[in-house]
Amino acid sequence: MDRVPGYAWLMVLAAAVLVMVASAVPLAPPGPIVRALDQAPSLVVPTSKTINPWFVASQGALVVTGLLLLLFFYRRRIYILFWTGGWFLLAASMFLAGRPAPTEKVGLLSYGVSQFLGILSALFFVISADAYPARPRVRRGYAIVLLAVLLWFALGPVALGAWAVFAPGHVLIAGALATAGIGHLVVLRQVRMLGAAVVGVALLLIAVSHVWVVLRVDTPGSLVVADAFVFSLVMYLIAALGMQLMTFEDMTWELRRTNRRLEAAQGKLRRMVITDPLTGCRNRRFFDEIIGRELTRHRRYDIPLSVVFVDVDRFKAINDTLGHDAGDRVLREVAAFLLNNIREADYVFRWGGDEFVILLSCGEEEARRRGQKLQVEFARYADAAKLPPGVGLSMGCAEVTLDTKDVMSQIKEADEQMYRNKRRSRLSKVASR
Repeated sequence: MDRVPGYAWLMVLAAAVLVMVASAVPLAPPGPIVRALDQAPSLVVPTSKTINPWFVASQGALVVTGLLLLLFFYRRRIYILFWTGGWFLLAASMFLAGRPAPTEKVGLLSYGVSQFLGILSALFFVISADAYPARPRVRRGYAIVLLAVLLWFALGPVALGAWAVFAPGHVLIAGALATAGIGHLVVLRQVRMLGAAVVGVALLLIAVSHVWVVLRVDTPGSLVVADAFVFSLVMYLIAALGMQLMTFEDMTWELRRTNRRLEAAQGKLRRMVITDPLTGCRNRRFFDEIIGRELTRHRRYDIPLSVVFVDVDRFKAINDTLGHDAGDRVLREVAAFLLNNIREADYVFRWGGDEFVILLSCGEEEARRRGQKLQVEFARYADAAKLPPGVGLSMGCAEVTLDTKDVMSQIKEADEQMYRNKRRSRLSKVASR
């Protein structure tokens, strides 16, 4: 897990201290923040006691905070921690906004701090979107800016009244939430997670509600505030569900990515097991795996099948005179030539040393013609590749009959034919001299 930045813990700790300090203030008649909802319909229980909606919202935010904290301990991803911090700060903001204050000035101070905590909560959501793909980079200078904003929001209402921070608070919260929403939509574009879309759209709609409040409100007790408050609560609930969904989608996506990597590693290991490391041809292990299937296909569909045994001329002399590096180069060139000059349905196997076996889907006559064509073309290829003089190919062919159960007899027959062809070739060269 990435190391959690120190400023994240400090911000959460500062919010907790503010909440505890506010909790220590004696209860008194409702202050200006609670009176902002005076004209809105109250929630009434059977005992006729009015429920403070700010407290209810604060408790709901704390429940979401706890759930996200449990997810963080299980998932250990830093973006979940920033979500948790954002919800905790939101709970603190709502708690201060709804808590009755002993005096008007204390109420104004609580309102300003509540607005600041709302801004800080939105900034945590911004950082959470940035923290999903990688650890976010936050400069120390940001702390100075936040300190200046805190001083204004704490002292401005006391000196100038609630309107000093009402519009600026809602505008800053709207801007931060819009940025957070766009950030989550960017995450959606990167990883295609529905949860990121839900969170992004919900935060954008909450940002719109804050702008709507600034544009429409004319008095602190306007019903616009109450309507926007209820709408924001619904959107925050949707955002919380989206965060839960995004976390589980992230787990699923990581599991799929791990499975793809495992499959790729298994495929690589598989290729290493069945491939000759020097030439890139299939090895005898792969031959043993597929020959049974090929024989079954040969019998069931009456497809002709032939084996061609290939030997490299003068290979031992090249190894003895020019060294093993030159011999290895010759083998690689021969393998590359054979692989580039057979059909995709055919196979080339390195049989051992300088010997290769080709499995062709054709009869013996066609296999012989194709073998002779390969010999002629390889002579030109050897000159173009500047291989040592005298390097050539000797070949022998044998057809696999329908009643064949063990193809090794055909391979032995093709091997013997190859040596007969090689001896005839040597005798003809000696006679020509």
